[in-house]
Amino acid sequence: MRALTRDPAANAGRFPAEVELVAGTHTAPERLDAALHGVSRLHVTVTAGLAEVGPELVRRAVAAGVRRITVLWGGWVGPVEQAVADSGVEWTRLEAQEFMSNTLTWAESIRAEGVVREPYDFPSALVHEADIAAVAAVALLDDGHAGQSYNLTGPEPLTPSERIAILSRTLRRDIAFEPITHEQAIDRLTATGVSQADAEYVVGWYAAPSDSSTTVDDTVARVTGRPARTFVQWADEHADRF
Repeated sequence: MRALTRDPAANAGRFPAEVELVAGTHTAPERLDAALHGVSRLHVTVTAGLAEVGPELVRRAVAAGVRRITVLWGGWVGPVEQAVADSGVEWTRLEAQEFMSNTLTWAESIRAEGVVREPYDFPSALVHEADIAAVAAVALLDDGHAGQSYNLTGPEPLTPSERIAILSRTLRRDIAFEPITHEQAIDRLTATGVSQADAEYVVGWYAAPSDSSTTVDDTVARVTGRPARTFVQWADEHADRF
């Protein structure tokens, strides 16, 4: 197994000993031919920086001998996702809904003020990031998943207020929910370097969540053979971050 990282030395302790770390970044595919040599199966996570160069990464991967690809989408079927589907090799698309790890954006204000500020309080069937990884591993290693688009959710839809209540119980401290406006939420994102267009998309997603993001899907259990992890589990695992 091979993992791509910008800094192998800094990340050596984060992986099992049998994982080979190679230097590079998926946003510079022209430098990855050596890293792709001998690789038969590839996982790609779509990020903003991959949108333009991702199709070239897919082309080089297939040319190097990759015959199966899992792709964690960026929220829609964009150029990278489409390049994977058109690659001519086996592929599985992981259409994960909101990550439980998005909750970490609350960590600073919870630590400093005991407050969470969000514009909306609609439910979301958040999925544990470890469940996304588990589905990806099965799809990469086992047959029977080619050409599938898997909608990945957690076991229950939760509003921000409900997540705050769980965190409050886990941390044994009061946490307040303070509404902010749609525009304030966009400004908060752009202040961190997110583009205006991406900020409007993200906040718009929370303003009008899709049915697929609020409805529980059993794909995690069907593919992995065990129940999806709960937000209570996630909160216990990450309590030290808050």
